[in-house]
Amino acid sequence: MNAIPALLDHLVLATPDLAATVADFTRRTGVAPAPGGVHVGLGTRNYLVSLGGTRYLEIIGPDPEQSTPGEPRPFDVDGLTVPRAVTWAISPPDLDAAVAAARARGYDPGPAQSMSRRKPDGTLLQWRLTDGDDAHPSGLVPFLIDWSATVHPTASGLPTTPLLSLTASAPEPDEIRPLLAALGTDLDLTTGPVGISFTVDTPLGAVTFG
Repeated sequence: MNAIPALLDHLVLATPDLAATVADFTRRTGVAPAPGGVHVGLGTRNYLVSLGGTRYLEIIGPDPEQSTPGEPRPFDVDGLTVPRAVTWAISPPDLDAAVAAARARGYDPGPAQSMSRRKPDGTLLQWRLTDGDDAHPSGLVPFLIDWSATVHPTASGLPTTPLLSLTASAPEPDEIRPLLAALGTDLDLTTGPVGISFTVDTPLGAVTFG
């Protein structure tokens, strides 16, 4: 069994059709994702599934109830034709210290910015995250997230499909590994086309998404 990356917070499964992907996830796993909330002004909304502990899966796609935003939607959902695991996030104990340490090791994860959304019950969630490094847009290098200002999304009792493995491939894995080490994390990397794959344990058995 593959090791789960250190500090893993969540995986991002992006889709051009959120309702269809949520229905497909439910059919394949026997577990229905819970509504997360709306990203006001960004044109997206999400559904969530716990991956065990404080890890979770975010399924994100266009929100048909919002007008088309002026900027591209997050995670390039407008450019997708099928659902795809696009990236992942880690949650270090101290985001600012982790950013400084990564920069000292030769990798800049980008500046941290504040974001928020409201849950369906009206509760406001607030977090900070790094906006990534434009030089490494593959999604294999995680962004950093900090939930210290609010309750973690998994605290609300999400439906659960425990994470069994997280793997990825890249044409040159050795170019990615030092960047992961600079962030204090790791990832099971093999040589191949850029891609992320994860396997979850479900009432219907192990199911892999990629």
